[in-house]
Amino acid sequence: MCGIVGIVGKGNVNTQLYDALTMLQHRGQDAAGIVTCDDGRLAQVKANGLVRDVFRTSHMLRLKGNMGIGHVRYPTAGSSGPALAQPFYVNSPYGIALAHNGNLTNTEEVSQHVYRADLRHINTDSDSEVLINVFAHELHRLNKLNPTAEDFFTAVKEVHARVRGGYACVALVANYGLVAFRDPHGIRPIVYGKRDTEQGVEYMVASESVALDTLGFTLVGDVAPGEAIYITTDGELHRRQCAEQADLRPCIFEHVYFARPDSIMDGISVYKARLRQGEKLAEKILRERRDHDIDVVIPIPDSSRVAGQALAQTLGVKFREGLVKNRYIGRTFIMPGQQQRKKSVRQKLNTIELEFKGKNVLLVDDSIVRGTTCQQIIQMAREAGARKVYFASAAPAVAYPNVYGIDMPTAKELIAHGRTTEEICTEIGADWLIYQDLEDLIAASAEGNPDVKAFDCSVFTGEYITGDVSTDYLAKIEAARNDAAKAGKSKKPDGDTVIGLHNDMQELG
Repeated sequence: MCGIVGIVGKGNVNTQLYDALTMLQHRGQDAAGIVTCDDGRLAQVKANGLVRDVFRTSHMLRLKGNMGIGHVRYPTAGSSGPALAQPFYVNSPYGIALAHNGNLTNTEEVSQHVYRADLRHINTDSDSEVLINVFAHELHRLNKLNPTAEDFFTAVKEVHARVRGGYACVALVANYGLVAFRDPHGIRPIVYGKRDTEQGVEYMVASESVALDTLGFTLVGDVAPGEAIYITTDGELHRRQCAEQADLRPCIFEHVYFARPDSIMDGISVYKARLRQGEKLAEKILRERRDHDIDVVIPIPDSSRVAGQALAQTLGVKFREGLVKNRYIGRTFIMPGQQQRKKSVRQKLNTIELEFKGKNVLLVDDSIVRGTTCQQIIQMAREAGARKVYFASAAPAVAYPNVYGIDMPTAKELIAHGRTTEEICTEIGADWLIYQDLEDLIAASAEGNPDVKAFDCSVFTGEYITGDVSTDYLAKIEAARNDAAKAGKSKKPDGDTVIGLHNDMQELG
């Protein structure tokens, strides 16, 4: 999972891109990058690390221009390092930089075709580099000195024809403008908005609407599945459906975990979706244990807080913040390596003993993936004096890997894969475990926008909507994603690399 942003403004957009990336930091903590365009000259800064650590005042002075794109990265195949930080850049045609959120499912096939037929070199194992080269090649084939909106839409149409998977992209084309597009299923999110200024209308695209809100842009809507939008350097916006068949199936795990609650995606308020998740989970508890003995509901911060509040209110029991989070520890879900995750849980959370001692506690989390975090938190609750510890998941059992841009562990590393609810309960050490029903999770999101008829629920069902995910493919991603592979690949060279480039690709110290 990554975060992307693009702005076409009337003045320098460097600090606005920086601010937007800080609002999307929850989507990726591995690397960050910005590319801007000033009178046809591209400038870039990117490196491993958080947004606040990558960029300095000197970088902002270098990143000039009225349009630009940015990216925060979270690796989905175990690989990490400065070379994989985005945006990626190719100088032909025109000079193009691209940032990508998602994952292609036919990367190997397309990469071979890019090399053998398109005669373009791929320098990393990133599917984002494959994407930018496909887009660049399709533009180059048109052989236009001055491409039009139709030319960009034609190139995106060919991208859709060649690649499969989940992807939301924003591309900066030197001298011409910004192109944003989304896969034909709309698996990964991307929204756009506008802002009126004295100089004229400015446009912004981003993974989540919260980035628009904080910069004063008004949300216009989502880039539709298969659609592309093109914004010229002068701020003219063009839209076109570029896919032969488009069918909206957004990733429901965005509503469960990844997105901020103050974001709106595909017309659905993430906050309200999580409220409904809590209400529906409480209704299930009342069906199964009407005479429950729960004294207090305690959420595992932060993404389960909203669902936990609604659950407690529906049950008619106390809601308490019994776990305090250290804000300076990253999200354990996106940390490479099981040992690092185990260590970080105790560093990240601490109990307020008086909320646990002598009580029957219901802990609420957004989901259970490996089981590592909840297992340790249940133990912490017992150490704090809880009489009984129950555990509720606002999502169904995660039993299958994600292939569309979330670094979900391999099937063998998922605690729910091949286990019953009772076996999982024993494994994590809870006195009782309850999962959300899939139909209730879907209903919690669908109620926000009846026009969204279906969602990508592959992590719960093992049904992959692109129809091309074979057992061989799953075996390959298992080899790339398992913790042993990540331990080897996540070792960085000494010192992060900060790259600044102009159109001559010069490194700037």
